[in-house]
Amino acid sequence: MIPSDPVMLLSFVNLKLRDFYSNLDSMCEDLELEKEELVKKLDGIDYHYSEEHNQFV
Repeated sequence: MIPSDPVMLLSFVNLKLRDFYSNLDSMCEDLELEKEELVKKLDGIDYHYSEEHNQFV
């Protein structure tokens, strides 16, 4: 289960990306998350995925 609060979601996602996944696509596939929904939710708090850093920044 992933957090519904956007700030908690940001922390959760960045931790998973840092520690377990090489990119956003593989994380979303493995955790069965809708990538577009995740990106939109984090966009709402002005965080955007950086492929270079493999994090939302």
